[in-house]
Amino acid sequence: MPDRYAVFGNPISHSKSPRIHALFAAQTQQDMSYDAILAPLDGFATAINNFMAAGGRGANVTVPFKEEAFKLATTLTARAQAACAVNTLSFHEGAISGDNTDGAGLVRDLKSNLGFDLAAKRILLLGAGGAARGVILPLLEEKPATLIIANRTEEKAFRLALEFAGRADTLPEACGFAQLAGQSFDLVINATSTGLSDIALPLPPHLFVARGLAYEMVYGRETPFMKQARAAGCRVADGLGMLVEQAAEAFFTWRGVRPVSVPVLAALR
Repeated sequence: MPDRYAVFGNPISHSKSPRIHALFAAQTQQDMSYDAILAPLDGFATAINNFMAAGGRGANVTVPFKEEAFKLATTLTARAQAACAVNTLSFHEGAISGDNTDGAGLVRDLKSNLGFDLAAKRILLLGAGGAARGVILPLLEEKPATLIIANRTEEKAFRLALEFAGRADTLPEACGFAQLAGQSFDLVINATSTGLSDIALPLPPHLFVARGLAYEMVYGRETPFMKQARAAGCRVADGLGMLVEQAAEAFFTWRGVRPVSVPVLAALR
């Protein structure tokens, strides 16, 4: 029997994870299966425990269960603790190890796929929710010149920045959108939920620089954020690379083999 893995979410039918991991497994000659499992909104823990009892070796977790997975894990990696959310579970003799590979996936996509070095750069992170929280520590560990967290609700951005103070050499800063006037950044990351709608963020002009990069965490559609950045002459990327790279990080955690992401990303494109 192949080793069993799965992704749990609700909804889950749209997930690209089964295809990604099937491509990784074929590339690295790993004997494993990977399924998408719809967990009831009030039955995530039961679904995970049933999967473990049936011989499951590990699982990915997507919305809306990442915080619940964080609470379910018996041990946590430092990056999972920082994110207060888990997207990768590993099972061994009844123990559940929780990890968060989102930030590592973002950083690897930026550096390896997009050729963007984060060191000494001015970085703006838009949003102060779970998507933003999951990538702050990995971004700080790359030693940017500045990391500013901006949010509609300024207080929420300040609280989030305060949580990460002292965790790396770079001290995160925070502000509301209005305070961004007159500033520009080498990298602007949209971690807000506006990428799932046609709502444009109230961003001031000159925020994007021509030689910079605008990164939209959402993938598969041209968002208002991406249009704003293109209009400013800024290079634009979506979050598909992050999706593939966070999966590669989970695959490495489970199998001890790091797959090559470029052909998988090209296949998904």
